[in-house]
Amino acid sequence: MSKPLALRFLRSAGDAGQLPASRCEVALVGRSNVGKSSLLNAVANRKGLARTSKAPGATRLLNVFELGGEPGRWLVDLPGYGFARAPKADRRRWQQMMDSYLIDRPALAQVLLLVDGLVGPTPLDLQTVEWLAHHGVALRPVATKADKVKPSRRSARRNELATALGLAPGDVLWTSAAKGQGIPELRAELAATLRLNP
Repeated sequence: MSKPLALRFLRSAGDAGQLPASRCEVALVGRSNVGKSSLLNAVANRKGLARTSKAPGATRLLNVFELGGEPGRWLVDLPGYGFARAPKADRRRWQQMMDSYLIDRPALAQVLLLVDGLVGPTPLDLQTVEWLAHHGVALRPVATKADKVKPSRRSARRNELATALGLAPGDVLWTSAAKGQGIPELRAELAATLRLNP
């Protein structure tokens, strides 16, 4: 079983240009309320590492979490796309901030695209997949909230979600932050990716 990742909060930034150089980064991307913060807390096994909220749109900055003892190896939590209780101007600024980060960060090794296992992929998820592919950004699809899918529907749901993303069912990692499903596998993948680059 993979050990929890020794993550610590490093800093927040309102623009990618405010971040210093790093060695390797993995970004967490997904729609508002998909469970990015809960998943981040689960891989670190620390409930309060990333702030969670029942209201969509709690993450409004680029939040950097560093792998303990390995400077410059980061998980970066991006603001959720889609619904957020904020003015349109703020949502537009968040989108510009994310676009700039995803295109211009030289140390970005991979994007974890989080998709709600119960309701996704949404049109915005599919648009994001196309956008990332267009810009040549490496993508790892991760389905969240696997525990919310009824046991009788799980096999069909896995097939439906993967097909909508244009993938085979085995290409999507299913996780549940609440139940721990898929978390050891995700920890192992993240650790390997973050340590891949010198």
